[in-house]
Amino acid sequence: MLRITDQTGRNIAFDHPPKRIISSVPSQTELLFDLGLEESIAGITKFCVHPATARQTKTIVGGTKNLHLEKIAALNPDFVFANKEENDRASIEWLANRFPTYISDVKTLDDAVNMIHDAGTITNKREGALVLSNAILARFREIIQPPVRPTAAYIIWRDPWMTVNHDTFIHDMLTRLGFANVFAQREDSRYPVICNAELEEANPDFLFLSSEPYPFGDRHLSEIQKQFPRAKTFIVDGEMFSWYGSRLLQFNTSFAQNIPRMA
Repeated sequence: MLRITDQTGRNIAFDHPPKRIISSVPSQTELLFDLGLEESIAGITKFCVHPATARQTKTIVGGTKNLHLEKIAALNPDFVFANKEENDRASIEWLANRFPTYISDVKTLDDAVNMIHDAGTITNKREGALVLSNAILARFREIIQPPVRPTAAYIIWRDPWMTVNHDTFIHDMLTRLGFANVFAQREDSRYPVICNAELEEANPDFLFLSSEPYPFGDRHLSEIQKQFPRAKTFIVDGEMFSWYGSRLLQFNTSFAQNIPRMA
C-alpha cells in the first residue's frame, strides 16, 4: 500500500499504480504523457492541448472549472490528478470523496519539482520523474541574474486589468528571470485588479502581456504601447510563465538576458 500526502495536506492511499487516470489540469496532463503514461490516461480536459494528439485519443471530461463529474465517474478512475487553483473546489471535493485524488498546489519552482516527484511516485515512474526534475533544475541554474533588476508588470487580463502578486507561480518565474514584480506586495488578491492610474503609478520598466488566459495579440500590443509609452511592452508566452509540469524544460532561460535586444 502506497501512502502519500498531497500538496494540500491530504493523505491518499494507493494499493497499486493507477491504470485509469483522470487529469484535470493541462500542465499536469502533459507531465503524465512525458512520463510515459499515455496508456493509463482515461480522461483529460478540453484545455489539455499538449501533446497535440491528446484530445484526439482521450475522453474529454469538461473544462478545468466545469468538470463533467458523472462522465468522470463513468470512466471509473483509480487516480484523479487535480489542482487547488485551477479546478473548482466543489467538483474536486466530490471526486476526492469517491476516488483517490491528488491535489497539487504549485506556487514556486520547488513546489513544481515536488509535484513531479509525487506524480512519479504514485505512477511508479520515480526514475523518469527524477531525471525530468533534475533537468528542469539544471536549466534554471543557467539563468544569469542581471546586476540591477528591471521592474515588470505581468498582465493576465484586460477590462479590467489583472496582474499577479508574490503568492503566484508566475511571480516566482519573474523573480527567477531577474525581474522585480511591481505588484508583488498587493495583498487584496493573488491576482489583483488594477486600474490605469495604478499601472501608471507603478511605472514598470516592462509590461508583459500574457498569451493566456486572455489572448493578448498585436492589436492589444499597439493599444497598450500608446497608453503606457514609457514601458517596454511585449506579448509573452503564458505557458512559459504558468505551466508547472514538464513544459518547464522549455522555459526560456535566456529571456532576461535578451533585455538589451528587447529595449
